[in-house]
Amino acid sequence: MAGAGPDAAGAGCGSRRVIAEAHPSSWYVATARGLVEHQPLNGAVSADVCVVGAGYTGLSAALHLAGRGYSVVVLEAQRVGWGASGRNGGQIGTGQRCDEAWLEARFGRDTARHLFRLAEESKALVNALITKHAIDCEPGAGQLLCAAKPSHLDALKRRAEKLASDYDYPHQRCLSKTRLADMLGSSVYCGASLDTRAAHLHPLNYALGLARACIEAGVRIFEQSAVSGYSGSGPVTAKTAGGEVQARFMVLACNAHLDKLEPRLAATIMPINNFLVATAPLGEKRCRELIRDPVVVHDTLFVLNYFRLSADGRLIFGGGESYRRRFPADIGSFVRPHVLRIFPQLGDVGIEYAWGGRLAITMNRMPHFGRLGSGIYFAQGYSGHGVAMATLAGQLLAEAVAGSVERFDVFARLAPPPFPGGTLLRWPGLVLGMLWYALRDRLP
Repeated sequence: MAGAGPDAAGAGCGSRRVIAEAHPSSWYVATARGLVEHQPLNGAVSADVCVVGAGYTGLSAALHLAGRGYSVVVLEAQRVGWGASGRNGGQIGTGQRCDEAWLEARFGRDTARHLFRLAEESKALVNALITKHAIDCEPGAGQLLCAAKPSHLDALKRRAEKLASDYDYPHQRCLSKTRLADMLGSSVYCGASLDTRAAHLHPLNYALGLARACIEAGVRIFEQSAVSGYSGSGPVTAKTAGGEVQARFMVLACNAHLDKLEPRLAATIMPINNFLVATAPLGEKRCRELIRDPVVVHDTLFVLNYFRLSADGRLIFGGGESYRRRFPADIGSFVRPHVLRIFPQLGDVGIEYAWGGRLAITMNRMPHFGRLGSGIYFAQGYSGHGVAMATLAGQLLAEAVAGSVERFDVFARLAPPPFPGGTLLRWPGLVLGMLWYALRDRLP
């Protein structure tokens, strides 16, 4: 693939190609650094902790548990970073998925402030892990939140003022439509908020870097080892097609790919599909005409658009959702109208990569943390706000396993309600709700 990154140490081109083909094709896979094959589980092994899932949550949990002296096994049904951790927009926003005013009204000012501090810690944690483990994932700073309607710009102004006055966060400033035109080559937005302390990165390379750090810390990672079921609750036995893991504790870090493994959790999350494309290279001049500075962008629509420029001069654009289990037959054609609505000047530019990913949302859009029995912990449902928050979740899961539950319980106390109708009827209910919000996006 064009623009492919260097091979993993000790892996030849043929080996890298085989590993890459196990991932859905994307610009991220084409530019992946450190693709390493981990063998499937074969036989019985034991560990202090069995982690199910090798995305950000599971890898962060494993790394932090190993740092505390626990022996850890990670079981991954596909490949490291195969799910949303290796396919997302790479954006790291400020705060939680829900804004501070909503959190204060729902949970109280003290809890809202605690949640904001934890969100800031999540950003700092990502930076610290990148630095400590020399993760080559193109980290950068800056995010434009673009107002799709005048009322949205008013809301962005109120939030920036509230963050500065009540949360000691003076790093968001609002831009008029005229000021925004100097930074963004699109006329569809009414203005924006520029957050200089938000961040962005190459999401798959970040996951691969976490996995490398795990291996260096003594974690055992087994790929293509889907957990078919488990028994017990501290100790626990997790079974795969090739063997089993006996452990004192289990961490469920499956998120949208939980499937039928744990019915008690399935009804609290809704898997939805989101799609991205990468254009052909644009050249330096055209790139800067689209997005002047090296920031990421997303807008305020309910079904939002998000985009940034890649290191090799492409526009990476995410837009459109679907609530079916299957992806569109032609993802590029599905996303292209969203690209052209924002940037009609790209009508002559081809799309070279198109891919989709599955994320998990909750009813209240807040992450879902908790315990099942005495030795089973979980974190899921980041609702599109998972790069930093899932990384923090892994750290908090490790703390909880070690017996320090204070920070973990800040989230556990906010458990979202299950979707009405459970797993059977949640899909039609969600589709009706999303159609309503999509209609609101189109109204003035």
